[in-house]
Amino acid sequence: MKIKVKAYAKINLMLDIVAQRKDGYHDLFMIMQSVGLYDTVTVEKIKGKKITLSCDEEGIPLNEKNIAYKAADAFFKANNIKDTGIHIDIKKRIPHAAGLAGGSADGAGVIVALNQMYNTNLSNKELCQIGVKIGADIPFCICGGTLLAQGIGEVLNPVKPLRKCFILLAKPKTGVNTGNAFKAFDENGKVHTPDKLGMLYAMQSRDLEQICSKMENVFEQFIEVPERVYIKEIMHSNGALGTCMSGSGPTVFGIFLNKEDAEKSSEELKNYAKDIHICTPVSKGCKIENE
Repeated sequence: MKIKVKAYAKINLMLDIVAQRKDGYHDLFMIMQSVGLYDTVTVEKIKGKKITLSCDEEGIPLNEKNIAYKAADAFFKANNIKDTGIHIDIKKRIPHAAGLAGGSADGAGVIVALNQMYNTNLSNKELCQIGVKIGADIPFCICGGTLLAQGIGEVLNPVKPLRKCFILLAKPKTGVNTGNAFKAFDENGKVHTPDKLGMLYAMQSRDLEQICSKMENVFEQFIEVPERVYIKEIMHSNGALGTCMSGSGPTVFGIFLNKEDAEKSSEELKNYAKDIHICTPVSKGCKIENE
């Protein structure tokens, strides 16, 4: 038996760090949006009890360090399943270490596939309870669409979906260390707090221009991405309603009303960005393609 899942990337329309927690994590306020860029995760039953992995991208661990492996292991343990022989194949399209939840999307895809494969019939809430033990973004990647995420990312509430638009993703060559970014917040605090209430009003009214004017990511106050300024300038000069960094970066995204403007911007960005994609909002985190 084989199940194939489209596991969608996410962007953060807003990301605020609310407080440091006693357990070392941070309380967050995030407006998260699934986008049409996806990895393809295929799960197949095999003989034996081993979890094996393959991936078409070099540098991705193919052992218990991979989030997809951890997600499968957690699913089996949560459901007391002994027949654990599966092979997970991942076709990567979401850039690695980009702030787009590529690893979490793969983990979510595995959990969704296994729920179908083993007929466990768990609700999204129950799947999220398994996923959050592996990664804070996995619950969102299981549910997807347009959601307000709080706590460490596991407390999810729906907000109205984005209107039709085109989202240009541009990942610079500069890398980002998320741990150092959180450490900078812990040591220095933040310079500016995003207008969370204003963003919620804009989301509920589905006013795209107002949403774009409220987009903000506090990580931009702590993380130095030299290309970010140029990427944003190019996007704005080509008609982007708004720009923002996603997650802990370094990917910057712009929201456009017209695909032609996004395409023109993408051409001009080639000197500044390693991975460039144009996509649209989607209403789910994972989509089963076949059984």
